[in-house]
Amino acid sequence: MPAIEAVDVSRTYQLDGVSVEALRGVSLTVQQGDYVALVGPSGSGKSTLMHLLGGLDRPTGGRLVIGGRDVSALSPPEMATLRNETIGFVFQAFHLLPRTSAVENVALPLVYRGVPARQRRERAAAVLGRVGLGHRLDHRPNQMSGGEQQRVAIARALVTEPTVLLADEPTGNLDSVTGAAVLELLERLNAESGVALVMVTHDQEVAARARRRITMRDGVVVADSASDSPTTAAGTSDDDPADAHDRPLAVDQGRPATLVPAPSAEPRFASGRGPGHPPGGSGGAAGATGRLPHPPVGTGTHPPVGTGTHPPVGSGGNDS
Repeated sequence: MPAIEAVDVSRTYQLDGVSVEALRGVSLTVQQGDYVALVGPSGSGKSTLMHLLGGLDRPTGGRLVIGGRDVSALSPPEMATLRNETIGFVFQAFHLLPRTSAVENVALPLVYRGVPARQRRERAAAVLGRVGLGHRLDHRPNQMSGGEQQRVAIARALVTEPTVLLADEPTGNLDSVTGAAVLELLERLNAESGVALVMVTHDQEVAARARRRITMRDGVVVADSASDSPTTAAGTSDDDPADAHDRPLAVDQGRPATLVPAPSAEPRFASGRGPGHPPGGSGGAAGATGRLPHPPVGTGTHPPVGTGTHPPVGSGGNDS
């Protein structure tokens, strides 16, 4: 069974009475153990797609199945439980509680599963040991380097033993050396535990490390290295020279494609961010723990996920 399956998924936002199509019929399958890089220009829809794949939002049309469950049939509490049990989130901004120790930050998603305190600490400590921070259990984020904070965030995403790990620019706030170490950690966890890794990135060197690359533009998938003959937004083969001006350049010996900037299909706010990149980060602590602040998703307007104004809450309870 695939970890995630999207069939002709679309997402339309209503902004000031105008319909804006952020996604226009995206179909893809994430298998167990996949290592996928999701790339594309700003406004291409990749972060909107990431929110849908993580159950932080619902599609306007099409069919989305996460962990074998069609999200259209799930209530908000069921969606929260599905996120908590199936998806782990890692973001560019670490979204750790500043006055809380590393082990307590990691244990937070288990609170909403009703795991007793002693077991929460034991499981959190074990996962922190896996990411090389067994000696930093009681340190707060301000006592850690950026790389260590990202490792804590990765441990928090893994403590629920998800089948899919969604990483949105996980090295964006790190220097190149620390970023490479974090990528190596994610790749090792992908190989050892079989968790599917789906990573949004603008960094072509980062994307080149993935076993599979999906390129988006204007709300559609224009190339997928898992396909023998990926199609462009116009529905033509990438082998068609007539369409070469509007598609990524050919991949050379495993290097990522060079993207041609295109007009944004994703609505933007005054802050410069669209619904796929809400102010303050993608998903925030609410996303990391699997639960959304009020109002619930799927109401036709994108909720203010990850604004940093809501205290982090976890999944397993009501979305509202």
